[in-house]
Amino acid sequence: MSQSFDQIAEVVAKQMSSLLQTAVMVSDADETIVASQMVDQDFSSVKELKKNGRSGNGQYLKFPFHVYDRVGMVCIEQWADGEKLSPKLAQAYIDLMISQIIHPTPSSQQIFKNQVIYNLLQGHVKDETLALQQAALLGIDFSPPRAVILIDATEAILTASYSTAAPSHEQQRRSQAIIASTVTFFNLPDDTICADLGGGQFAVLKASDSKNLHPWVNPSGAPSEGLGSSWTNLEALKRAANALLEQLRQTTGTAVCIGIGRYHPGILGVSRSYQDAQVALRLGRRFSGRNRVYCLDDLGMAAFACVADERTKVDLALHLLSPLDNEPDLISTLKVFFAADCALSSTAKQLCIHRNTLTYRLEKIASLTGLDPRRFDEAVQIRLALLLQEFQAC
Repeated sequence: MSQSFDQIAEVVAKQMSSLLQTAVMVSDADETIVASQMVDQDFSSVKELKKNGRSGNGQYLKFPFHVYDRVGMVCIEQWADGEKLSPKLAQAYIDLMISQIIHPTPSSQQIFKNQVIYNLLQGHVKDETLALQQAALLGIDFSPPRAVILIDATEAILTASYSTAAPSHEQQRRSQAIIASTVTFFNLPDDTICADLGGGQFAVLKASDSKNLHPWVNPSGAPSEGLGSSWTNLEALKRAANALLEQLRQTTGTAVCIGIGRYHPGILGVSRSYQDAQVALRLGRRFSGRNRVYCLDDLGMAAFACVADERTKVDLALHLLSPLDNEPDLISTLKVFFAADCALSSTAKQLCIHRNTLTYRLEKIASLTGLDPRRFDEAVQIRLALLLQEFQAC
């Protein structure tokens, strides 16, 4: 049975007031207030509200709506806890809420949450204040730094037996199983930070500070070396993602791939983190096979050759060379080594050192960076990183 206009007004007033933590009133076409929440004085109509000066100075935002054959108005106090509300955000929630009431579906809120996170990841939201308001209403806390974990479970969601002819509820059930497994793995209070992006891909806005990555941070107790802010705790994030990968493979019984994005400052920085994860996932699947965790700094030459963003390439170069920041002799050795076409005898002669000393230095470089300049692919990475480092210094 359909709810009456007054019943809908009561629900809208109560839920909007709870979401926005401010006064909300709903009136009918005659401007008679039929429902209100968190109002310090009782008013019977919008006209009386104006007469008492509560809306004459623009303190209330007004949004018309249409339910069945009746027209109404939602009046929302414009300021909440000293912050000005966004009319676009309020309108979006009113539309969603009324749609849910009239056409209730279990996944309506989930769909809206997925859309908000999708817009944030895609960089469609340019206003940081609006983005923070949306995140707060969804219960996403952006006080800790967040990086994107991008899960590709296409095989689990869009298998041959559940393709175009498959009932959508079966795909939804599988998607919920993946999100539930992720929530359980990270011991999250709810699935707020997990979003189904469609096409078998899921995004997790994972808190990436040491506190929230505690089980995976420096298990050996050794301090991190040479990490800039965007790469901090990335190794811990990879370890967490690898453990998550194994759990998801067991949950789905299919191949799963995960791309890791770096942390970038600010709520709008999650868009750059998503781009990192997306590129890592795309290149990793192409060059490294399935059932793996991919990150830009593990992709070798593919990252330098296929990443279009110049800033990302420079960041990657500086990251790869960061263990040598306090080793000027090793940097000089590399430059002479490459200038001598990687010939050991010529390099040692130009540096006026014994060949064994040169070998020691090259082994130390490999130990510090994880890249051996005597191996072709790894030598190319180091060479490109040196060129980008010099380019950055210009």
